[in-house]
Amino acid sequence: MIEASVHWTDKDRYVGAATSRHSIVMDTATEKTANSPMELVLLGLCGCTASDVVGILRKKREPFTALEVSAEAERADGYPSVYTAIHLTYRVHGKVSQKSMEDAVKLSKEKYCSVSAMLEKTAKITYAIEHVA
Repeated sequence: MIEASVHWTDKDRYVGAATSRHSIVMDTATEKTANSPMELVLLGLCGCTASDVVGILRKKREPFTALEVSAEAERADGYPSVYTAIHLTYRVHGKVSQKSMEDAVKLSKEKYCSVSAMLEKTAKITYAIEHVA
Protein backbone atom coordinates (compact mmCIF):
# COMPACT_ATOMS: atom_id res chain seq x y z
CA MET A 1 0.00 0.00 0.00
CA ILE A 2 1.17 3.54 -0.76
CA GLU A 3 0.15 6.41 1.48
CA ALA A 4 0.41 10.13 0.78
CA SER A 5 -0.52 13.35 2.54
CA VAL A 6 -0.35 17.05 1.79
CA HIS A 7 -0.09 19.91 4.26
CA TRP A 8 -0.93 23.52 3.40
CA THR A 9 2.00 25.78 4.26
CA ASP A 10 1.06 29.30 3.14
CA LYS A 11 -0.62 31.18 0.27
CA ASP A 12 -1.23 28.48 -2.36
CA ARG A 13 1.67 26.24 -1.40
CA TYR A 14 1.58 22.72 -0.05
CA VAL A 15 4.15 20.17 1.05
CA GLY A 16 3.40 16.57 0.24
CA ALA A 17 5.04 13.35 1.35
CA ALA A 18 4.36 9.74 0.57
CA THR A 19 5.37 6.31 1.79
CA SER A 20 8.98 6.91 0.69
CA ARG A 21 9.08 9.82 3.20
CA HIS A 22 10.48 12.23 0.63
CA SER A 23 8.79 15.63 0.54
CA ILE A 24 7.85 17.79 -2.41
CA VAL A 25 6.49 21.32 -2.61
CA MET A 26 3.47 22.10 -4.80
CA ASP A 27 1.99 25.45 -5.74
CA THR A 28 -1.47 26.10 -7.20
CA ALA A 29 -1.13 29.89 -7.55
CA THR A 30 -1.05 31.66 -10.90
CA GLU A 31 2.56 32.69 -10.32
CA LYS A 32 4.07 29.45 -9.10
CA THR A 33 6.97 28.97 -6.71
CA ALA A 34 6.89 25.20 -7.30
CA ASN A 35 5.34 22.66 -9.67
CA SER A 36 1.57 22.35 -9.77
CA PRO A 37 -0.12 19.00 -9.07
CA MET A 38 -0.86 18.54 -12.80
CA GLU A 39 2.76 19.26 -13.69
CA LEU A 40 3.77 16.58 -11.21
CA VAL A 41 1.43 14.11 -12.95
CA LEU A 42 3.20 14.84 -16.24
CA LEU A 43 6.60 14.50 -14.56
CA GLY A 44 5.40 11.19 -13.12
CA LEU A 45 4.59 9.96 -16.63
CA CYS A 46 8.03 10.99 -17.92
CA GLY A 47 9.74 9.30 -14.98
CA CYS A 48 7.69 6.13 -15.21
CA THR A 49 8.28 5.55 -18.91
CA ALA A 50 11.94 6.62 -18.71
CA SER A 51 12.52 4.05 -15.98
CA ASP A 52 10.91 1.34 -18.11
CA VAL A 53 12.92 2.24 -21.21
CA VAL A 54 16.23 2.38 -19.30
CA GLY A 55 15.53 -1.03 -17.76
CA ILE A 56 14.63 -2.57 -21.12
CA LEU A 57 17.67 -1.08 -22.88
CA ARG A 58 19.92 -2.40 -20.10
CA LYS A 59 18.45 -5.90 -20.48
CA LYS A 60 19.05 -5.70 -24.23
CA ARG A 61 22.63 -4.54 -23.51
CA GLU A 62 22.13 -1.49 -25.71
CA PRO A 63 25.00 1.04 -25.37
CA PHE A 64 22.96 4.13 -24.45
CA THR A 65 24.74 6.95 -22.66
CA ALA A 66 21.76 9.18 -21.81
CA LEU A 67 17.98 9.28 -22.08
CA GLU A 68 15.68 12.28 -21.79
CA VAL A 69 11.91 12.06 -21.92
CA SER A 70 9.96 15.28 -22.36
CA ALA A 71 6.21 15.84 -22.58
CA GLU A 72 3.85 18.40 -24.07
CA ALA A 73 0.24 18.16 -23.00
CA GLU A 74 -3.16 19.68 -23.67
CA ARG A 75 -5.92 19.91 -21.09
CA ALA A 76 -9.70 19.94 -21.37
CA ASP A 77 -11.57 23.21 -21.15
CA GLY A 78 -13.62 23.48 -17.99
CA TYR A 79 -13.52 21.23 -14.97
CA PRO A 80 -12.13 18.75 -14.37
CA SER A 81 -9.34 19.97 -16.65
CA VAL A 82 -7.89 16.55 -17.39
CA TYR A 83 -5.16 15.88 -19.91
CA THR A 84 -6.67 15.14 -23.32
CA ALA A 85 -3.49 14.82 -25.42
CA ILE A 86 0.10 14.12 -24.44
CA HIS A 87 3.08 13.93 -26.77
CA LEU A 88 6.25 12.33 -25.42
CA THR A 89 9.67 12.81 -26.97
CA TYR A 90 12.37 10.27 -26.16
CA ARG A 91 15.92 11.53 -26.81
CA VAL A 92 18.37 8.66 -26.59
CA HIS A 93 22.14 9.13 -26.75
CA GLY A 94 24.53 6.41 -27.83
CA LYS A 95 24.55 3.73 -30.48
CA VAL A 96 21.11 2.30 -29.73
CA SER A 97 19.34 0.48 -32.55
CA GLN A 98 16.10 2.05 -33.76
CA LYS A 99 14.27 -1.26 -33.31
CA SER A 100 15.43 -1.70 -29.71
CA MET A 101 14.35 1.82 -28.85
CA GLU A 102 10.96 1.41 -30.55
CA ASP A 103 10.41 -1.93 -28.81
CA ALA A 104 11.33 -0.43 -25.41
CA VAL A 105 8.98 2.53 -25.82
CA LYS A 106 6.16 0.31 -27.05
CA LEU A 107 6.58 -2.11 -24.12
CA SER A 108 6.54 0.78 -21.67
CA LYS A 109 3.40 2.30 -23.22
CA GLU A 110 1.46 -0.92 -23.68
CA LYS A 111 2.57 -3.08 -20.75
CA TYR A 112 4.67 -1.58 -17.97
CA CYS A 113 3.99 2.12 -17.31
CA SER A 114 1.19 2.41 -14.76
CA VAL A 115 1.05 6.20 -15.10
CA SER A 116 0.56 5.90 -18.85
CA ALA A 117 -2.19 3.32 -18.37
CA MET A 118 -4.08 5.69 -16.04
CA LEU A 119 -3.63 8.77 -18.20
CA GLU A 120 -4.76 6.96 -21.34
CA LYS A 121 -8.26 6.86 -19.83
CA THR A 122 -8.61 10.54 -20.80
CA ALA A 123 -5.61 11.40 -23.00
CA LYS A 124 -4.33 10.25 -26.35
CA ILE A 125 -0.62 9.60 -25.81
CA THR A 126 1.68 9.84 -28.82
CA TYR A 127 5.45 9.75 -29.02
CA ALA A 128 8.53 10.40 -31.11
CA ILE A 129 12.03 8.97 -30.75
CA GLU A 130 15.12 11.05 -31.45
CA HIS A 131 18.59 9.52 -31.67
CA VAL A 132 21.44 11.81 -30.64
CA ALA A 133 24.99 10.83 -31.53
